[in-house]
Amino acid sequence: MKSRILTLLTAVILVAVLTIPLQTTARVSHNKITTFDVPGAGTGAGQGTFPIDMNQWNSIEGYYIDANNVYHGFVRNPFGYITTFDPTGSTGTEPFSNNVWGAITGFYADANGVYHGFLRNPFGHITTFDPTGSTSTFAENINIFGAIAGEYYDANSVQHGFLLTPYGKMISFDAPGAGTGTNQGTYPYAGTCLNSAGTIVGGYIDANNVEHGFVRDPYGTIASFDPKGSTDTLADTINDKGAIAGFYADANGVYHGFVRDPYGHITTFDVKGAGTGPGQGTEVSTNTDEGAIDGEYIDANGVAHGFVRDPYGHITTFDVKGAGTGSGQGTIPTIINQEGAIDGYYVDANGVAHGFLRSVGGGKDRESEF
Repeated sequence: MKSRILTLLTAVILVAVLTIPLQTTARVSHNKITTFDVPGAGTGAGQGTFPIDMNQWNSIEGYYIDANNVYHGFVRNPFGYITTFDPTGSTGTEPFSNNVWGAITGFYADANGVYHGFLRNPFGHITTFDPTGSTSTFAENINIFGAIAGEYYDANSVQHGFLLTPYGKMISFDAPGAGTGTNQGTYPYAGTCLNSAGTIVGGYIDANNVEHGFVRDPYGTIASFDPKGSTDTLADTINDKGAIAGFYADANGVYHGFVRDPYGHITTFDVKGAGTGPGQGTEVSTNTDEGAIDGEYIDANGVAHGFVRDPYGHITTFDVKGAGTGSGQGTIPTIINQEGAIDGYYVDANGVAHGFLRSVGGGKDRESEF
């Protein structure tokens, strides 16, 4: 298995390096919003299309839930063509990350309800894997070189982080202070928590069931951190410059965004209009190398709205046309790529999810700026 992963990734990377010029300039100017649905996505409440990640070419991956409430993977190419897929033996597939070459990682459930990691190369070939000792594996991040990070549960239901190198070596790790009780332990977050240098960010749950942020450098050294006033920290994205973004809950259960620079200095922020009740506030999704951040904010009525924060702290909010206006509905961005495009999903008035792409350039769609 390890040799297959190495051979596939090496071939893809060598071809792509010779043919694809990389660009890294993020833009957060006026944008055009396109909506889409995966063929076969269900139309009942809680069903639909859920984009999760997107590379800089606007290739989008994620999952859809069909009319039988079964999860399946999909990838939407830059021209809008959608391909669906499932690993052999899957009863539920959830892709969570793709890289610039089009490789996708995620996890799937087998007939016994056990989860396994998978790697789908740009040609559609799928390889599966599990760390030693895993009873359920959740692969959630892949970087430009094909390294994969995620977490797994052991026989005692304790979480541990893992890193699968491009050479097929599996490394498990735990943050200092992580609890060893049921559902405690260490877990990288999903999508953009592994940068090109191999640095991993995520969270760990201590013995008191409190969440803290951590960052693991390429040499395996782990540091923990919490914004001032945090009772639960979710460090859910890192860029290639080492800046970390995420959100935290205060003593009242209200969420606030934060940015942690490469030197450890933390800046917090809130989107205007975010609610101030428990479960409301500002929730960060991802950040770019230039310092742009996307996410959602939950207003006082429990409705989600999208936002993008530029490198200077200026925030633009937006809603996708057709997004519901009831509690648990609205616009939910999941990723901003290096070009400034944002994708995610919106939940309509019937509780059905639909994909969207907010691309760079074009007209505006219910945007407000302040």
